[in-house]
Amino acid sequence: MSGSRVLQISERLFSKTNCMVIGEVAQAHDGSLGTAHAFIDAIADAGADAVKFQTHIAEAESTPDEPWRVKFSPQDNTRYEYWKRMEFTLEQWQGLKSHAEEQSLLFLSSPFSNEAVELLMRIGVPAWKVASGEIPNIPLLDRMADTGLPMLLSSGMSPLTELDSAVEHLKERQSSFAVMQCTSAYPCPPEQVGLNLIPLFMERYDCAVGLSDHSGTIYPSLASAALGVTILEVHVTLSQESFGPDVSASVTTAELRQLIEGVRFIGEMHANPVDKDLAAEEMAEMRSLFTKSLYAEQTLEEGEVLSETDLAIRKPGTGIPASRLADFVGKRLRHPVKKGQLLLEDDFDL
Repeated sequence: MSGSRVLQISERLFSKTNCMVIGEVAQAHDGSLGTAHAFIDAIADAGADAVKFQTHIAEAESTPDEPWRVKFSPQDNTRYEYWKRMEFTLEQWQGLKSHAEEQSLLFLSSPFSNEAVELLMRIGVPAWKVASGEIPNIPLLDRMADTGLPMLLSSGMSPLTELDSAVEHLKERQSSFAVMQCTSAYPCPPEQVGLNLIPLFMERYDCAVGLSDHSGTIYPSLASAALGVTILEVHVTLSQESFGPDVSASVTTAELRQLIEGVRFIGEMHANPVDKDLAAEEMAEMRSLFTKSLYAEQTLEEGEVLSETDLAIRKPGTGIPASRLADFVGKRLRHPVKKGQLLLEDDFDL
């Protein structure tokens, strides 16, 4: 295992054999603190390693002129008003973090301004998730890097040149980081998931690599786990009938549980490579039941020279292996054998 593919967050180590699974709430709470707490319980019950929110401070990151990506909210006239409604107070964020820790979840949130970084520092996050739109925001990257905490870079909107620059910048700062393949489509169709970029990022950046998936299914995450990612992040919804812009790009908590079961299974496979020869040796008794041996097709006399028609191939595989049939065509018998008798090398003049 390459040491550079291992990511440490707090006291926990994540790798392809122990992939970090993040349940992304984002704005699915729709401004309800109670709903945000309900997500923490549901994500913990599914077996995730971390819960992630987004920390928006409207005045620090937006303006009333910010356009909607999709006008989905009937109660907010502007995108700015929506971000305002998504805000929690410092005390409320502290309560969410405490709840997550009680449930043995790492508490993560993406900051969208320096003010959000400061707020999250006050409550004590263990790592930073950098939203894809913030990759070219070097001042914000620097503020997060100043903390010395690991940084998870979402690559959704970045060309490779932009991602290269951000990675090089963090390497120069000797920051701990991971790069996550992400496609900013909601939901993301299979032809846009970009599984091919996972091995490319592993080789190009020599770091922990992950997938931030918006497909609304468990399939890209399972495929990525098989490729050996260190981190997986999926949006979560309590119901496909819930309100919000990300519901179609989210998995339900039941699907999250199934995803995590699959990821843990795949992790065990990565952790236990199979020695094919040793495995076959350990199954010698079973092999004898399922493989075949040479038998006499008919009663034969002492001194007879065997033709291929004199030999039969039958179970079990406790005698001369069937693969050696050609070696015994033309061989002379030392003594008579009966029809259906298992043949042994001692039966022949070799």
